[in-house]
Amino acid sequence: MRFFTKLFFAAFFGWLMYANEAQAQEVDTALAKQILATQDTTVKPTISNPAFEETDSSKLRDPNARIPRVAALRSAIIPGWGQIYNRKIWKVPIIYAALGVTGGIFINNLTWYKRTKYAYTVAYNITQGKDEIGSDSYNKVNDDLKRVFFEGSQGVQPEYLRTNRDYFRKNLDYAAIYFVIAWALNVVEATVDAHLSSFDVSPDLSFKMQPGYSQLAGTAGVSFVLQIK
Repeated sequence: MRFFTKLFFAAFFGWLMYANEAQAQEVDTALAKQILATQDTTVKPTISNPAFEETDSSKLRDPNARIPRVAALRSAIIPGWGQIYNRKIWKVPIIYAALGVTGGIFINNLTWYKRTKYAYTVAYNITQGKDEIGSDSYNKVNDDLKRVFFEGSQGVQPEYLRTNRDYFRKNLDYAAIYFVIAWALNVVEATVDAHLSSFDVSPDLSFKMQPGYSQLAGTAGVSFVLQIK
């Protein structure tokens, strides 16, 4: 009888130990699953700065930006070509108006310089007895110059013709300089405009007052914001 009692208690204790061990394993398994689930659902921080997300310079470049060197070269070759490249076609008529005025002044002074120069040569030859009024060379003189400097009350006036010749020669030099300056300003304008093409000049550039929060002090207030893009 005692033998069966000891055998019963031994089997009972063995069953208790087995049950405790199985329960501990179930708890460990449930805990491991919970940890794995937590790790899988963890949100990884993302980088929001597009400069770090994209490294291709061609994709980061402003599509409205223009290359200053290209704009300058085109304007130097053909006035207004750089402005067309910068998408500022409305500037082309202004450029050609400036070049047209300076070019017209240059041509006008060149024409009258040639006329007065030739008339002075004829007048000088007449005073030296090498030519005469009515000759073929005299008939080629401009009618306005003949009326004033050959057929006037004072007769042939080579000195006044030389003064007028020098006057038109000086204006001719100035007109050439003005024309070159207008051409150069056309190149400079296209270059500067290309440099500024990537700058934001939209109406969003503003200075305004808006509510703000200080993370350092932990208080709310009013802040002045200057928006520059």
